[in-house]
Amino acid sequence: MLFTVRHILQIKGSDIWSISPKATVYDALRMMSDKDIGALLVMEEDTLVGILSERDYARKIILHGKSSRETTVREIMSPVEFTIHPEQTIDECMDLMTRKRLRYLPVMEGDRLLGVISIGDVVYGIITKQRRTIREYESSKPGDREG
Repeated sequence: MLFTVRHILQIKGSDIWSISPKATVYDALRMMSDKDIGALLVMEEDTLVGILSERDYARKIILHGKSSRETTVREIMSPVEFTIHPEQTIDECMDLMTRKRLRYLPVMEGDRLLGVISIGDVVYGIITKQRRTIREYESSKPGDREG
């Protein structure tokens, strides 16, 4: 059985936490803290326009001496360069995230945003897939395991 991005969304849930590009970075940080997440999707009406992560904050606010209360999300968000389809395999997802050095990937089905997955979600999915494979292998082995 292929383990897909859709499986990851089923495991983690498909909650989508987003913020407007007009919001302040401070408001975005507060939301990330409240939801215990490391990134927010930046949505303008129903359109995905970027991603804001804790890394963006660290590199574009703190290191530049800016104020999170005076800076808008639009000023520091990262553009969405890559998305993934829910039927793509977890291995394809890991390959893309590793090659492009991505920590978060929006999951799109056509024009519809289904969720977002993190590199941590993908690693968890790979571990789950490996455990399942091991269980299937062990249950299919002949019964005499005596040494």
